[in-house]
Amino acid sequence: MHLPVMLVPILLLTSAAAMAHPHGHAAGDGLVSGLVHPLLGPDHLLAMVAVGLWAAAIGGRALWTLPAAFLAAMTVSGLLGAGGPEVALVEHVIIASVIVAGAAVALALKLPPAAAVTLVAVFGAAHGWAHGVEGPGGAAYAAGFVLATGALHAAGIALGRLWPQALRGAGAAVALGGGALALM
Repeated sequence: MHLPVMLVPILLLTSAAAMAHPHGHAAGDGLVSGLVHPLLGPDHLLAMVAVGLWAAAIGGRALWTLPAAFLAAMTVSGLLGAGGPEVALVEHVIIASVIVAGAAVALALKLPPAAAVTLVAVFGAAHGWAHGVEGPGGAAYAAGFVLATGALHAAGIALGRLWPQALRGAGAAVALGGGALALM
């Protein structure tokens, strides 16, 4: 097993998240806070990397359409959610995004392109709404958040392309991590 794949379970075990999006998660409203936020939330970190892994597993146009769909839906939903009400099912969709995207990679699931893009967009919308409602707002924070999310997608793609033999194991680790988050 390769070192990056072996680190995933360790990172999951060291997570202290009690729920997908605890209030007060971000400690500021600037660019740096937006950049750091996705790295501190295990749900976001796992989902973003899983989208990249899935894009790498599918290949071709999915390398850009899956991340683009997630980012676009997350951004629009985040703007719409800013100052809006919390929606209980959003947290369920967020956890499902981790489990489903990880399982899709682990099982080498190849949906029709439109279905995969739509599913990823729904996941992005859920993440966006939650962060729009709970985040501090502001253009700098949002820009940092979008940049970090894109970087996590790129990390998943890079991992999948550099170690294609580890894709299924990484997907399984992500799905298991999502299951662990669901139990918290």
